[in-house]
Amino acid sequence: MSPLRQALDAAAQQIRARLPAGAAPKVGLVLGSGLGGYADRLAGRTVIPYGELPGFPSSKVEGHAGNLVHGHASGIEVLAMQGRVHFYEGHDLATVVWPVRALCAAGCNTLIITNAAGGIDHALRPGDLVILSDHLNLLADSPLRGENDPAVGPRFPDMSDAYDLALRAIAARAGNELGLTLREGVYACSPGPAYETPAEVRMLRALGADLAGMSTAPEVIAARHMGARVLGLSCVTNLAAGITNQKLSHAEVTETAGRVRETFIALLDRILAHILALGAREPST
Repeated sequence: MSPLRQALDAAAQQIRARLPAGAAPKVGLVLGSGLGGYADRLAGRTVIPYGELPGFPSSKVEGHAGNLVHGHASGIEVLAMQGRVHFYEGHDLATVVWPVRALCAAGCNTLIITNAAGGIDHALRPGDLVILSDHLNLLADSPLRGENDPAVGPRFPDMSDAYDLALRAIAARAGNELGLTLREGVYACSPGPAYETPAEVRMLRALGADLAGMSTAPEVIAARHMGARVLGLSCVTNLAAGITNQKLSHAEVTETAGRVRETFIALLDRILAHILALGAREPST
């Protein structure tokens, strides 16, 4: 058994040891900037600070509380990450994706990964929620770089369905039931922490990106490597540089995420209800 497999098994064992007796969550949530409040509403919450779990780094970014929260929403058992760490904080990608890998090792075979993003497509407006259909990993690195352990995942994982089509359909249906028209979009992940320049935004648009951010892609790659299904959701918190004359700030990101929090909560509740109604299903590989 490789050191990675051993470490993941140990992390999963410690997570399970902190959960209520009989807990077996199959759905994991990654809650991005300003969206972590969803975990505060889970029924029967168990809160585990990242610092108490092996390998879990703590974020220093506002809006990322740094807790792993177990509980129930819409009748389904979940493990929710309140915040994440980012490549720009100085971590390597193996560290960035470690919590997501630990969720998968602990039994979560479906992940809902959220983020705050800048809108590149001119049709997007702050406050819009977007279902991710694909991404551009522009980090010039991969969380899979280095020796591969086939007991964790394949050497060359297929990413043609990185964002699960069935889960995207569930999200669209949930949005329709709430009176929301949710567009699909391509997310461009850049290193940060500086926001993109207007010229870089024009480049990203030419490459086919609808949204810009500094997370998500590495986590999706790691989750798919381990065979989990992934649904990606972006909250458009600002328009990217050059689209308006407004200066960009993290305060705008957190303010907009707070403004749409109730809509996001309602959508996530409805998505989870549909996943529960479908029952257990083996993840795609």
